Amino acid sequence: MNQVPAIKLNNGTLMPQLGYGVWQVPDAEAERAVGAALEAGYRSIDTAAIYRNEAGTGKAVAASGLAREELFVTTKLWNGPKQKWGRDQVLRAFDDSLAKLRLDHVDLYLIHWPRPMRDDFVAIWKTFEEIAASGRAKAVGVSNFRPADLARIAAESELVPAVNQVELHPLFPQPELRAVHAERGIATEAWSPLGQGKELLTLPAVTAMAAAYGRSAAQVVLRWHLQHGNVVIPKSVTPARIRENLDVFGFELSAADMAALDALGAGTAGRRIGPDPAEFDV
Repeated sequence: MNQVPAIKLNNGTLMPQLGYGVWQVPDAEAERAVGAALEAGYRSIDTAAIYRNEAGTGKAVAASGLAREELFVTTKLWNGPKQKWGRDQVLRAFDDSLAKLRLDHVDLYLIHWPRPMRDDFVAIWKTFEEIAASGRAKAVGVSNFRPADLARIAAESELVPAVNQVELHPLFPQPELRAVHAERGIATEAWSPLGQGKELLTLPAVTAMAAAYGRSAAQVVLRWHLQHGNVVIPKSVTPARIRENLDVFGFELSAADMAALDALGAGTAGRRIGPDPAEFDV
C-alpha cells in the first residue's frame, strides 16, 4: 500500500493514483471482492449508485478495521432521466449513497454522465458545490465529460471539478481531453484502463513488452497510465489478479516503450469501448 503514490487534487485532497473499481461486481460479491482488495493493500475504492453495490462495498469497508482516514472512497450520482434533477433530488441521492456505504462522508463524488441533451448538469453541479462546501465530500468532480461540458461548468461556476473519470486506454488515449484537464487543473482518471481486457492485452506490441519486462500485459498497460499521470481503477474479482494489478511499482517503462504504446491509439478516435458521452442518455 505504501508504494502507491498519491496525486494532489486541485483542492489539496490527496488521492491514491491506483485504486480498485467495483463496476459489474454484484452487491452480494462486493463485500468479498472489496475486502480482498483492501487486504491486498488497495486504499482507494471506486463505486457508484448505478453499480448497486454500495451496500456490499460499505460492509467491506466497515469490516476492514482500517481507519477512515486511510481510505479514499468514490461514488457517483446516477443522474438518470426518471426525474428532474433539482437540488433536493441530488441531495437525496447523495444521502442514500452515504447510508448504503455506512459513511458520514466520501472522498470524491462524481456526476456520472453529462447527458448534454438534457441540459441539466450545470444545475446539478450547483448542488455539488453545496456538497463540497459541507465537507461531506472532500472533493467533487465529473465523469465522462467532454471539453465542451467542462467549458460550460467553467463559465457558470468557480468550482473546478477535481477529477474527470473517462474511458481511457492506449487504444483510446484521449490526448486532447487530457490536455484540457492539464490546462484546467483537473485530474484524469481512467475507467476501463485495460480496455476491458479485450483486444488491447493481446496485441503483439503489448505482449512483447510484457515478456521483456517479465510482467503481465495488464501490468504493462497500468504502468503506461501511471507514467502519464493518470489515476487508474482496474477491476477484478480474482484475488490473484487483484494483487497483480497492484504490483506495478517495481519497474518502469522506457521512453521508447511509452511512445510505442502511445502510437497504438494514433488515428483511432472511434475506438471507444463504452458509450459516446455526446449521445448517451442514461
